[in-house]
Amino acid sequence: MITWHEEIPSDFTHPCVNRIFTEKALFFDIETTGLSPANASVYLIGTAARRGDVIVLDQFFAESPGEERAVVRAFFHLLKGYETVITYNGDRFDIPFLKAKYASDGAEALFSDLVSLDIRKEASRVKGLLHLADLKQKSVEAFVGVGRDDLFSGGELIPVYEEYLKGAGQKALHCLKLHNYEDVLHMPALLPVLSFCRMIDGGFSVVSLEGNEYTSFNGGRAKELFFALKLSEPVCGRISSNSGPFYLTARGETARLRADLYEGELKYFFEDYKDYFYLPDEDIAVHKSVSAYVDKAHRRKARPADCYTKREGIFLPQFEIIQEPAFYENYKDKKSYFELTEDFAESEPLLKRYLVHALRILGRSG
Repeated sequence: MITWHEEIPSDFTHPCVNRIFTEKALFFDIETTGLSPANASVYLIGTAARRGDVIVLDQFFAESPGEERAVVRAFFHLLKGYETVITYNGDRFDIPFLKAKYASDGAEALFSDLVSLDIRKEASRVKGLLHLADLKQKSVEAFVGVGRDDLFSGGELIPVYEEYLKGAGQKALHCLKLHNYEDVLHMPALLPVLSFCRMIDGGFSVVSLEGNEYTSFNGGRAKELFFALKLSEPVCGRISSNSGPFYLTARGETARLRADLYEGELKYFFEDYKDYFYLPDEDIAVHKSVSAYVDKAHRRKARPADCYTKREGIFLPQFEIIQEPAFYENYKDKKSYFELTEDFAESEPLLKRYLVHALRILGRSG
């Protein structure tokens, strides 16, 4: 077994990096000869730990298939000193692979005692904000401005390892080491992406609200509401994203979200339609307790689609029932609305609940 050890001074100034990458957290990445633990082996494991302002890198390499267990045991021995493991797609691949193949070495119990943070899983929650074609590690590295010398994917290195086992020598070994080395070295630099996750989970305060009226594409007048936000952690880069009625811009510690307003008449649908009559002349439904005062010729039993009353006002859109009562343009619409009121505008909890909803819609878009 070959082991490599390196200590690299690093920048830990971003709050998200400092919050997550503590001295009790360990990044790791495994390289295997296939996807199934039933017929593939681990030939390289790389780790990155923190000691003050230094990243400590360790790699364990199997020079032959017979050294696989020694590599894994060396990693497990190192892992026992930590409370959190951080991976890229590790919840789907690295950890299940090790649990399945090394159950007899206590892998299940070892990982059950650890908190797992999968950067890819978290980044998938904000893919709509990042505007990435995919969530491969190299794609997210490019988003945060990380460059690589390694040109291979993990799958492309399987035949390289096979050639190494046949005596390919130092060139093959360099390729194998470099790919894993850069995987674990650059993972801490990806952590600022998770500041977007913190934002959509409510890591902000509302600074102000501002209404605006403008001319729409069809020439009519339309209204919008802007929310100015102060973020608890600065986001990396500058982003803009839109989805339906929402538009977001964010940079550093500030964000600005716009929501289109609906001005006009909307419908509130009663659930217990069997207790109502529909009045075609008035285009509303009334409860049967008052229908006796309506001529039978001007009423009929209500159906779900016409069992409603109507309200005029200014409304905000929602795709879940965040605020009630919920109003609709048409029956069974996915998007509903709630009335914009002073109580809503002056309530920090109500504002945050609505904004988290809008931000998560934006995070899922694209």
